[in-house]
Amino acid sequence: MDIVEKNNSMNGKRILVVGSGKSGVGAVELLEKVGASPVLFDGNEKLTREEVLARFQDGTGADMYFGELPENEKDRIDIVVISPGVPVDLPFLDEFRSRGIEIWGEVELAYVLSKGDVLAITGTNGKTTTTALVGQICSDYFSSVFVVGNIGTPYTSVALDTKEDTVTVAEISSFQLETIHCFHPKVSAILNITPDHLNRHHTMECYIEMKERIAENQTGDEVVVLNYDDPLTRDFGTRSTARALYFSRLESLEKMDEALYLAEDGVTILYKKGTEITPVVRTDEMLLLGGHNTENVMAACAMAISYGIPVASIAETVKHFRAVEHRIEFVREVNGVAYYNDSKGTNVDAAIKGIQAMNRKTVLIGGGYDKQSEYDEWIEAFDGKVTYLVLIGQTAEKIAECARRHGFESIIMAETFEEAVDVCAKKAQPGEAVLLSPACASWGMFDNYEQRGRIFKELVNAL
Repeated sequence: MDIVEKNNSMNGKRILVVGSGKSGVGAVELLEKVGASPVLFDGNEKLTREEVLARFQDGTGADMYFGELPENEKDRIDIVVISPGVPVDLPFLDEFRSRGIEIWGEVELAYVLSKGDVLAITGTNGKTTTTALVGQICSDYFSSVFVVGNIGTPYTSVALDTKEDTVTVAEISSFQLETIHCFHPKVSAILNITPDHLNRHHTMECYIEMKERIAENQTGDEVVVLNYDDPLTRDFGTRSTARALYFSRLESLEKMDEALYLAEDGVTILYKKGTEITPVVRTDEMLLLGGHNTENVMAACAMAISYGIPVASIAETVKHFRAVEHRIEFVREVNGVAYYNDSKGTNVDAAIKGIQAMNRKTVLIGGGYDKQSEYDEWIEAFDGKVTYLVLIGQTAEKIAECARRHGFESIIMAETFEEAVDVCAKKAQPGEAVLLSPACASWGMFDNYEQRGRIFKELVNAL
C-alpha cells in the first residue's frame, strides 16, 4: 500500500508502533490525533498495559501487545513505525517487508503529517550545536520555527503545530535516516563522517550510506551543505542530486563559484558567490570556542544563507550564541581547577575535539557503553596534555589496554561515577582542568548522555 505522500490522511489506517519508550508513545499520541488506529507493540514480555499507560499524558485507546504480536494482528497492519532504538534488520520486520508494508521511523511519520519547510542536519559530530544555532538564526528571523530531533524535542510532538510558513530545523541521526521514504529537507547538511554506531550499522560503508540519505530526495535546485575538509563528505558532493555548498576551515575555497571559508587572517568567515565575497562573522567575536565550533558555525551560516536569511541577521545571532549544554560546557572552578562537562562526547572523534579544546593540563574521565569503537586515535590525541585517565563503565578495561599500548600508564579505574569525580578532585592541581569527555555512549550506567552530564555537574557543584 503506497501512502507515502506529504500531509496524507492517516484516518482509519491501522499502524503498528514498535517500542513503548518516549518515541513510541509520541508516535501513538500523534496517530490518535489524526484519526489513525495505532497498535503498540514491545518485545519485552514483562511489560504490562498499566505500566505503559502511565507513560501517556492523557491515556490511550491503542491496542497493546508485549512479547509477541498475534499472527491475525499482523495481517491487519498498513504501516509499521519503529522507534530509533529498534534495529531495522530484525526478522520480525522482514515479515512485514515481504508483505510490501513500509517500515517508517518517527521522522518519516512526523514529516508526512507536518507543514512548511525542513532544514535538516546530520553528521557524526557537531549536530546538536549546529542544529541549535540554525534554529536560533531562524527564530531570530522567522515567526514560526520549531527545533526538533535528537536535540530534545521529538518531531512527532510538534508536527501538528506546524503551518505552511513554519520552518522546522531538525537534528537527524543515522538511525532515523534508515527509515525515511519521502523525507525531503529544503536545505540539508552533513557535517562530517567518522566511525560510530558500527554495532548497529555493522560496516563503515553502511554508516556512510545512511548519512548520505539525508539528501536523497532533494533536487538540483536545493542545497546540501558539506564539509570540504572531510574526504567522505567532499566526495559526496560530486554524487549528490542536490547542489553541494562546501565550507572549509582548513583551505581557501576562493576558486569555487560558491563556498564558505576562512580569510587569510584566519579569523574572518567569508561567503563567496560568483565574484562577490562577503565577510560573515569573525571567530574572535563568537562565544563558541574551538576549531570544531568554527566548522559548526560555517555549516549553520551556509544553511541559513541558502535558505535566504540575510548575512547581517545571521552574524548578529552567531555573535551572541552560547554553547549547548553537555558540549565542552564550563561547570565551575574549585580550588583553582576548572571543571568541564563534555558528556556529549559519545564517540572517539567528539572526545578528541574535547581534548583539543582544553588549554591546560587535564584529568580526563572516560569510558561507558561499548559501541565497538577503537580508541587509539583518542589516546594519541592526549599529546602530553592528559595527566590522568580515570575510567568507568563497560569499556574501562578495553580503553586501559589501548592506553598502555600507546605508553600511557597514568590510569585509574573507578567503580562508580561518584568515585571518578572524587578521584579527579584529588588528582587535579590548581591551574589544571577536569574534563568529562567519555568517548563512549552512556547506556548501562545512565539513561542518556544528558543524565550523565547533569549528574556530573551535580557532583562537581557539591565538591
